[in-house]
Formats: sequence, structure tokens, C-alpha cells
Amino acid sequence: MIPLRDSQRTHGRPIVNWTLILLNLAVFAYELTLSNAGLQQFTIRWGVIPGVITNPGVFPREALSQTAGVFGLVTSLFVHVGWVHVLGNMLYLFIFGDNVEDLLGHGRYLFFYLAGGIVASLAHVFTSTSSLVPTVGASGAVASVLGAYFLNFPRARVTAVIPVGLFLPVVQVPASLVPWEDISNKKAK
Repeated sequence: MIPLRDSQRTHGRPIVNWTLILLNLAVFAYELTLSNAGLQQFTIRWGVIPGVITNPGVFPREALSQTAGVFGLVTSLFVHVGWVHVLGNMLYLFIFGDNVEDLLGHGRYLFFYLAGGIVASLAHVFTSTSSLVPTVGASGAVASVLGAYFLNFPRARVTAVIPVGLFLPVVQVPASLVPWEDISNKKAK
């Protein structure tokens, strides 16, 4: 199911939501200019590396200086590894984030978005404490926004495309029936 729009209208302009989307797209546009080696360095530098956060003492200072360390909990939210990853996250954020920002206000929405992403990253860190694979993407932050939307607007209608073989019917479903899984969640390779 691919959501296209929702029926829940907003009263203000979702400035923070638009800014988050543009920032994510700008970082991704920059990533497209990098070579494969450069992209790998970029994801190591700005991603969340559980082993670096939970066991920093086992790494030489030089190696640690090439990672964001705990700051990766925030910077990783703006790095994506492919078109499906970034566009999937930004589509969900575009459709549902404006309503949550309208509900919370600009400042609280930004805090909520970042906190949701950080908590999701920490959950990954503490379930994969020795992993040296950088994790990137806004999926955790977007999932927190989707959860807030579902809890606050369960009766909203969502217009979505449901691919069925070669057919792409457009249907309206209650928000409570939208699959909130983000299949674009990626670990950097």
C-alpha cells in the first residue's frame, strides 16, 4: 500500500515538516555526488555505529575521530542509502507529518521528531551492542510521527494505491488500516 494523501486537514503551514523533508533531500542529493568509497566514508562518519557508542574505549582515537560517535544518533536521521529509502520516508513524512506538526506546534514537533529518531536508534544500539555496521535513515523518526498520527487521527481517511499485479487501484481506507511498517529501513552496506 502506497499512501497518496490523507483527509485530515491542517490549519497552519508545516514549516518544520517541510524543512525536515528538504534537509533530508539535500543530504541525499549530496550523497549522489559521492563515489562509492566516498559514500561509504560518509555513512561511517554520520551513521549510528552501535559498537562505537557502547564500547568507545576499544577503538583508537583516530578511528573514533572518523565517526560522529553519539552525535550519530541525530546525524544518521538525515542520511539515506538509496532512492526507495529516502523517497519512502519522505512520502510518509509529507503525508502524515503536517498533521502531527499542526497538533503539536513547530517546536514540539521538531523535538518529537528528533526524540523519536534518537530513541529508535538507541533501541538498535542496545540490541546490537557490538555491531560495527553503520545504520542510517529517518525511519525511526518517521515511525514516531506515524504512531502519533494513528493515535490522534484514527478515523482519518487515507487515499492509497494498492499494487495488485499489474493493476494499481486507488482506494480510500481508514488510517487504522494503513500498514505502518516502513519497508525502506536500511542498514548501510
